[in-house]
This record gives sequence, C-alpha cells and structure tokens, in this order.
Amino acid sequence: MNICIIGSGYVGLVTGTCLAELGNNVICIDNDKAKIKKLKAGIIPIYEPGLEELVKRNKKEGRLSFGSEIKEGIRKCEIIFIAVGTPSKSNGEADLTFVEYVSREIAISMPSYRLIVEKSTVPVKTGEWVENTIKAFNKRNIKFDVASNPEFLREGSAIEDFMHPDRIVIGVNSKKARDILVKLYKPLNAQIVITDTKSAEIIKHASNSFLATKISFINAVSNICDKVGADIIEVAKGMGLDKRIGKEFLNAGLGFGGSCFPKDLSAFIRIGEEIGYDFGMLKEVQKVNDYQKRVLVKKIEELLWNLSDKTIGILGLAFKPDTDDIRQAPSLDIISMLLKEGAKIKVYDPEAMDRVKGLFKKGVKFCKDAYEVAKNSDCLVIVTEWNEFKKLDFKKIKNTMQQLIIIDGRNIYDSEEIKKLGFKYVGMGTR
Repeated sequence: MNICIIGSGYVGLVTGTCLAELGNNVICIDNDKAKIKKLKAGIIPIYEPGLEELVKRNKKEGRLSFGSEIKEGIRKCEIIFIAVGTPSKSNGEADLTFVEYVSREIAISMPSYRLIVEKSTVPVKTGEWVENTIKAFNKRNIKFDVASNPEFLREGSAIEDFMHPDRIVIGVNSKKARDILVKLYKPLNAQIVITDTKSAEIIKHASNSFLATKISFINAVSNICDKVGADIIEVAKGMGLDKRIGKEFLNAGLGFGGSCFPKDLSAFIRIGEEIGYDFGMLKEVQKVNDYQKRVLVKKIEELLWNLSDKTIGILGLAFKPDTDDIRQAPSLDIISMLLKEGAKIKVYDPEAMDRVKGLFKKGVKFCKDAYEVAKNSDCLVIVTEWNEFKKLDFKKIKNTMQQLIIIDGRNIYDSEEIKKLGFKYVGMGTR
C-alpha cells in the first residue's frame, strides 16, 4: 500500500519505518526541514534500539522516503496517518492545533478517496472534528473516511511492540475503512479490535491512565512499607501472582515520566471535566507521582543531613532506560530540588546527556561514566534503571566515594549484597 505519515516524531517515524518493513511504500512528512534533511542522510533524531538499522534498510530498498511537503504525500498515498504532536495546554487539555492544520491541508490537497487515520493520541471526539474540518474545506466533495488507530508503543521497545503487538485497535465508521486497515495489519497476525472511532480514542487514554494508576498505587504502598519496615519487592511479588492483578507495572520507584502517561492522564482528567465528571481518582494518581520525587530527596536529606556543598551523583537522566527522552523525566525535578538546597550535582546517562546539558547552566557536572560520577561523591542516586548500572563494580566504587551511601530510586540492587560491601543502602519501600 502507499502510505503517508504526517509527523515524523517518535510515533510517526517508528510507525512509518515498521510499515515499510512490512512491504508498504511509505513517505514520512515533517515541517521540520532540518529533521528531514538528517533523515534523508540516514541520521536518526531519536534514540530507539534497532530503529537506525531499520530506517537505513528500508530507505535503501526504496520503501521508505522523507519529505517536508504535506501535499506531496497526500497526492501520492491513499492512506494518511496523522502523527503530529498534541502537547498539553496549561489546563491539561490536548492542543490539537496541528491536527486541525493537517486536516485542512488534506481536504485541500486530496485528489481522490483518502483514508485519514488518527495515530496521535487525541481526546475523544477528535475524529468528528477532523471529519467536519475536511468536509468544510473539501470543495470538490471527494469521498474520504476518518479512522482512529491509537499507538501502544513503549519507548525502548517500540519496534518489538509494533511488530508483535498485544492488540491492534481500529476505530472505523465504514466497511471500506475497516477492510483497508485490516488488510494493512494482516501481516502482523495480531488480534484486531474493531470498534467505532470514539471508543478507539477512549481506549488509548483509558489504557495509559490505568497503567499510570497501577504505578502510583504501588508507589503509595512503597511509602507505607517504608514507614512500617516491610519490603515492597516482596509485597509486589505477592500481589502480582494474582492473575487478576498481574506483575506488570508493579515496580515501585520514582514514578512515571515521558510524553505519554503524564500527558494522557491530564487529558483524560480534562475530558471528564468538559463533560461534567470529576475524575478525582486520576488526580490522586498525579499527586502520588509528583510526591515520589520529594520522597527521594527526603531520603537523601535524612542520610546526608545538610545538602549544602554536598556532592550528589545522579545515575540516569532519561525518564526510562533505552531512550534519550527526558520529557517529564523525574531526574530533572530531582536535580532542581537538590540544586535549590545548595548541593553539587554530578550526572551520567548513556544516551540523554546532550538533551540535558542546556537545561542547567551551573551546579551540574556531566561525567563520562558512572565511575566518574561516584568519585568523591557523598551519595550515589539511581534514577534510571539502565542495564549498565545493574552491572557496576561496587568494590571499585567503594574506594572512590566520599561517603558510602547508595540511594536506589528504582530498586535494581540486592540490598544485602550492597550492605555487605560496607555501603549504606536505601531503596524505595525496601528493607
């Protein structure tokens, strides 16, 4: 099939590349000409394991191309995915300015039938607005369909998630749209949930909000464990073995970040407000998530007493491992809070360093590796659970630190093993 992806950010680039890998002809469009120039040269603007190789192969084989003119893609392709940004407004509502702009361009430029597919995460009824916008500017009355096909890609495992999905959700209002999308995704041999566009739009927000709720719940329980001397790792294990609960998203820590959970949670709360429903439960999920960062800083204060002039090593800047994404990353707030207390900060992350360097003008030293971070530090704090941090040589680190204190914000270490080496060890809700 001939497919146009409008928006070549994280979702658009991964989606377009994987659809090309399935044998389709894909053109990814973006109005950022510098980004398109890099993509044409084989330079990938984001870090995602396996993506660079996939882009280069499909580009070389002629299935994947890039451009900056929306009209070019609309005229060539029957299926048009809208994968533009939908950032949060100050009130939590999704900003759909880019979606509206693209809808108008599609209406003006399409020469014949087109299937327009929402891929961006959008609030319920956006499909209606897209359809109404296209109708208003579709002066030649060309036939079209609008569908919703929400993405469920996790940063760090996005290609695996696309090629081997738990399910594919398709929201359609016509048989023709349904048949096209079922045919498109048939090679994946995955369960396809076919519903209406409004239900599909809600599925995405409801899914992410539920997972965020699960994370905040286990973090709230970890704080209880801290106060009574229980171990959240054992508690989570006991809970997760219940098939009704499951073990996924029961890892206590610093909470969630990134572009999806915080944004989708705010948007779903806002959707409720607009229809007269106070989604108070999700507001508490947000509060717990924000609180976890303060919990970590409090643990540092309890072990170091005064933070002024103390050197604190931070391992991990990205909001999760295997990505360079720092959007809503807990590390940024934690560093800011520590700087306000007069602490000196040393940091290292395998991929996200360059994205953070411009955010802190002074007080933060960017190091070449974890061992440089640990050298002469009063405390070492694990913020992102990169695999390389799980394999550190603590015997080597022991000989370089000012004070032997480890605060494990992701519970990645065996506390007894660390303590045997002479370190003071504190996790999140662990003994």
